[in-house]
This record gives sequence, C-alpha cells and structure tokens, in this order.
Amino acid sequence: MFKRKDTPSSETAQPIQAVERITSVLGAGVIWHGSINGSGGVRIEGAFEGEIALQGMLVVGETGRVTCENIRAATVIVAGAVRGNITTQKLEIRASGRVWGDVVTTAFVTEDGAFLRGQIRMEESVDLNLGPSPEGTPSEAIVARAAVQPPEPEAGKKKPARSSRSRKKKSTA
Repeated sequence: MFKRKDTPSSETAQPIQAVERITSVLGAGVIWHGSINGSGGVRIEGAFEGEIALQGMLVVGETGRVTCENIRAATVIVAGAVRGNITTQKLEIRASGRVWGDVVTTAFVTEDGAFLRGQIRMEESVDLNLGPSPEGTPSEAIVARAAVQPPEPEAGKKKPARSSRSRKKKSTA
C-alpha cells in the first residue's frame, strides 16, 4: 500500500527557480558616499550617493534617498527618491516613489501617485554591463586559489637538491 519509489520521477527533478532577495540593508539615518557593487540584493532606507551596479535587486525604501549618475541593477523598486538614470530589467515605482532621471528597461510597473521626470526607453533586452557574477568574496577566492596552487619558494632560497646517489643493499652472505 505505501511503497517507496526507488526511481525519481521527472516531475520532482525540475530545477528550483532562484528568488531574488535582500542581503544587505542601509538603514534609516545612515548616510553613505561610495559605490555598491555585487550580486546580492540591497535595500536603502538611508541616504546614498555614488555608484550602484548590482546583479541582484535594489529597493529604495520610503525613507531612502539615492543620488547616482547611473544605477544599474537587475530589478529596481523605488518607494523613496532617486536622482539619476536607471538601467534595469524591471523597474517598479511605488505610489510614494519619486524618480528624476532617464530609464532604460524591459518591464515597467507604476502605482497611482508615482512620479517620474525623465524619459523611458523600453527594450526587448537590457545589458547591464556588470561582468561575470562573483563566486564569493575576494578573501574566499584567495583561499581557494591558494588551496589549488603550490606555494612558491621564497626569494633567495634554493630548492633542496635531490641526491643522485642510490643506496645499495648489503648482501647477507
């Protein structure tokens, strides 16, 4: 009656779709000048000025204020204020969202009350020019490389020479 199947069915062997998620938060009251790059998702509730290039999701919360010349991210959701051009595969401007800048996207969603001052260019596909996705942090990459490569001899030290003499067995006669 209750038998266990030994062979996996083709229905259960389907790949699981990756869900975009937030991995970092810039909290309210925080002011940050610099750049945000990587593959994770970022939520900004404070003030940010600089450069943003993400392979993941960027969420600008209701208290978030972002000033960038160009924002590049896979998905951008704006509930706060953004000043700068946005290049993304999907842009969503919520009712409280304000955007001053030009947009290049494949999908655009807006709610009643959202504000956009700029031009929207819809494309069939958008290249974010972000390069290959990083496999891990730089320190993880260094550790992985060190595990694969043999250590280099230190400068000035010679490698120990192997003896060319072979040992002979004593015969027991």
